[in-house]
Amino acid sequence: MRMRGRRTRGVLAVVAAAVLGVAGCDAVGGDSAAPSESAKPSPKPTPLWDRSPASVAAVGDSITRGFDACDVLSDCPEASWATGASPEVDSLAVRLLGRTGAAERSWNYAVTGARMADLPGQVARAVRRAPQLVTVMVGANDACRSTPSAMTPVSAFRADFEDSLKSLRKALPKAQVFVASVPNLKRLWSEGRTSPLGKQVWKLGICPSMLGDADALDSAATLRRETVHKRVEDYNKVLEEVCAEDERCRYDGGAVYDYRFGTAQLSRWDYFHPSVNGQARLAEIAYRTVTAKGPLT
Repeated sequence: MRMRGRRTRGVLAVVAAAVLGVAGCDAVGGDSAAPSESAKPSPKPTPLWDRSPASVAAVGDSITRGFDACDVLSDCPEASWATGASPEVDSLAVRLLGRTGAAERSWNYAVTGARMADLPGQVARAVRRAPQLVTVMVGANDACRSTPSAMTPVSAFRADFEDSLKSLRKALPKAQVFVASVPNLKRLWSEGRTSPLGKQVWKLGICPSMLGDADALDSAATLRRETVHKRVEDYNKVLEEVCAEDERCRYDGGAVYDYRFGTAQLSRWDYFHPSVNGQARLAEIAYRTVTAKGPLT
């Protein structure tokens, strides 16, 4: 009886183990091991984009220099959308760093008349400051030539922009880049041509490929303006595509191009460059892009 009792208990133990083993496999799926109670979820990766950089350097052309915003045919960097100190503009640097911080840790290397070919040199100067954010607004002068045939070829525009980002990335691997789209020059012509004074200033040589013979509406003038308009769109496509290849670069999604500048946002001297009010609108667009929580669509 003792032997039979021991045998019975042994058989029951084996059966119980087999049943528990089957139940365990069903619980975790096939032959997978049961999860460890001590396992912890992986920490979220640190985002690559810092929404509050501690310093700003601006590169680009006359728009970033505040040309014609304060006085006729002259730069006004204090009204710059990127780094200006004007309280009426509330520049990107002021919004990010505060007034004291902007005065100490923001720099403007833009040059009136600059084209994309000038960007590598501006970037080379900017990186000496080791800024955490570099703003780029350039391309209008590549389209604003004496004639449409003189505009910068799209391939050259792309090559110079790629070189600029590569040299920036080599010098400052973690620097962030905000890229503004080229404004809609055709819309600026449409708005500015309502001003007799503006049209007189245009005759001094401001963007002749688009603004020349401002009142002409014949087929040749229309084709000329459409050719320039298409080139601006091609430039913006390049800016978007090249920026997308750099994980620390943000393009504005065409926000500057899409912005409907009215006469209040245009210089009262040339009705083409942004006024102080227009510079403030550009600052808003830049700040919105830089501080957005997720990737832009």
